[in-house]
Amino acid sequence: MEQPNTLALSPSVKWPPLWRGLAVAVIAGLAFAWLGFTHEPGSDYGALSLLPAALVITMAVLTRKTVESLLAGSLLGLLLLDPANLVSPLADVTLAVMMDETIAWLILVCGMMGGLINLLARGGGVHSFGAVMTRLIKSPRSAMVGTVGLGLVVFIDDYLNSLAVSSSMKSITDRFRISREKLAYIVDSTAAPICILVPVSTWAVFFASLLEDSGAAESGQGMSLYVASIPWMLYGWAALLVVALVAARKLPDLGAMKKAEARAQAGQPVPEGWQDEATPAPERSVPGWLGLTNFLLPMAVLVLASVYYDIDLLKGVLVALGATMVLYSVQRLLSFQQQVDATLDGFKVMLYPLATVCAGFILKEVNDQLGMTRYIIDTVTPLLTPALLPAVVFLVMAAVVFSTASSWGVFVISLPIVVPLGQAMNVPMPLVVGALLSASAFGSHACFFSDSTVLSAQGAGCDTMDHALTQLPYALIGGVLTLAALLAAGFWMM
Repeated sequence: MEQPNTLALSPSVKWPPLWRGLAVAVIAGLAFAWLGFTHEPGSDYGALSLLPAALVITMAVLTRKTVESLLAGSLLGLLLLDPANLVSPLADVTLAVMMDETIAWLILVCGMMGGLINLLARGGGVHSFGAVMTRLIKSPRSAMVGTVGLGLVVFIDDYLNSLAVSSSMKSITDRFRISREKLAYIVDSTAAPICILVPVSTWAVFFASLLEDSGAAESGQGMSLYVASIPWMLYGWAALLVVALVAARKLPDLGAMKKAEARAQAGQPVPEGWQDEATPAPERSVPGWLGLTNFLLPMAVLVLASVYYDIDLLKGVLVALGATMVLYSVQRLLSFQQQVDATLDGFKVMLYPLATVCAGFILKEVNDQLGMTRYIIDTVTPLLTPALLPAVVFLVMAAVVFSTASSWGVFVISLPIVVPLGQAMNVPMPLVVGALLSASAFGSHACFFSDSTVLSAQGAGCDTMDHALTQLPYALIGGVLTLAALLAAGFWMM
């Protein structure tokens, strides 16, 4: 009998996901590098500017690796920009990103937030909070509803929400066999969506100033326009509606969430192979209300200090860390050396999510140089009418944010284009701003590698891609509801 060709790939041969993704990256890289060589320097990149984002999304789905996918997309973009020279542009872009004030702020905030949460765990604060909540919560439904409620209370910042709520509730959701992926989805749904709906948040402060800079509002009136736009930030309302239905068990498990919940119901809420390093055992257990105070007081200081310093989470977490160290030292829960070690250990836990976010910013910088955002807007603009403007703005900008993970940076580019367009078409500015903020929240919520997605997964204790894929159906439901509502609003108001 003729022996089979062992070098041929039969239909039954399945490549590991990482190899499939790397094969896609290599083939795409060679093809697109050729396109880059044939592209005339200095001319518009046009549709070529979409290729890096397309590669990132494709590779992320195939490999479930976020950092590797982002770096592959960035390298492809740099090849398009300068096919003959890759090393120098890569070094320049990476250095520019790492020197950016926003990145420095993000590294310090997330790192110290990780340190604070780890310190609260080592000092027994997280354990005490979990013990009290366990006595109050009697069912899986109340555990999920309680998580939603806590997320609504922590509205100052989506980073604070993503890390603090998930770390506080995962021992409780574990007890009721709720998967970490569902916890991450619930937390993520009350992070960016709730932050855009509350005018006392980092999102509100940033976008209010941006509205003034873009000419959408007069000097000093940015916050007034922001508040007037809140009823039209429809994705925030839709996301909260969907997550409330999920928590109340009125909306069934969809897609990959079914598998995660089946695993949890079988007694394994924590994903297989996941090492939950973010919640160490307490060095000393403090009983009763004193133990609960050791958790609630630092959290209250964190929120109040952030508000006091004009919604600056960096200053808030610095004050909260200092207050927690004093509180634990007075009670002799931990020595000063133990507190420093706990803080540094928490900082180290955040290194991978921070690397993911930094890689996302590198991709965003490359996309800006390719002109991706401006190309998409310029392509869509001739098709617009006043009635369609809000819905199209939401759809296009949501796609851009989803592709770049830049829920804030994209709007520095887009607002100077979209605002004059809305003014020229006499579209009510609150409706335009509401559509833009809805797109920002949706993109941040649905994107596989956005900061809130990465931090929610890290805080809840699950893989980033697992979290992204399990929450995607629910984010899409919210997106479809938002798009339909904006279409109706556009035709109604025009």
